[in-house]
Amino acid sequence: MASCAVLASGTGTNFEAIAARIADSNHSVAALLSDRRNAPVLKKAQALMIPAYFIPYDRNRRTTFEQAASIILRGLRVDLIVLAGFMRILTSQMIEAFDGKIINIHPSLLPDFPGTHAIERSYASDHEELGVTVHFVDNGLDSGPVIARQSFRRSMEASLEEIEIEVHAIEHSLYPKVVIELLDRIEQEKLIGMAAGE
Repeated sequence: MASCAVLASGTGTNFEAIAARIADSNHSVAALLSDRRNAPVLKKAQALMIPAYFIPYDRNRRTTFEQAASIILRGLRVDLIVLAGFMRILTSQMIEAFDGKIINIHPSLLPDFPGTHAIERSYASDHEELGVTVHFVDNGLDSGPVIARQSFRRSMEASLEEIEIEVHAIEHSLYPKVVIELLDRIEQEKLIGMAAGE
């Protein structure tokens, strides 16, 4: 069995989708961490009996949040850290401390439209193909190695709301699938290591 922790700042729709998919696997969501005291995702985690932690965030002292988060994540010995609507940029220290273990989902076909308001900027463009990217987190802005992409051909008559619905539907399907695949791979590596006596 492998485990993940989810970091989220908002309503938690991606978190719910991931938790539902993992519930049908032999893996686990070890914890939900949020930087916002009143984030709806905290109540969703509690309703699912998943340990939920609120950690205050001060943009002038980002390492304070990250140190507290790291203590929890290391204590739980999580195999994967999943950013799901986590609206903060991690420092290089945090990224390096969990090198290769942090993933993110972005609502555009990277490298197009990194950063905030990606759906709106995609919608305002003349791009015919829009979509979603899952990637490893590195020290750049949505620049880490791509794990998976899924696109759709837009109707130029579609409203922004219709595009948002399409993007979120892809997120809720693609992200849980990728998380499970990574946890499966991690579990397999553990078993190989045990068989080799590591």
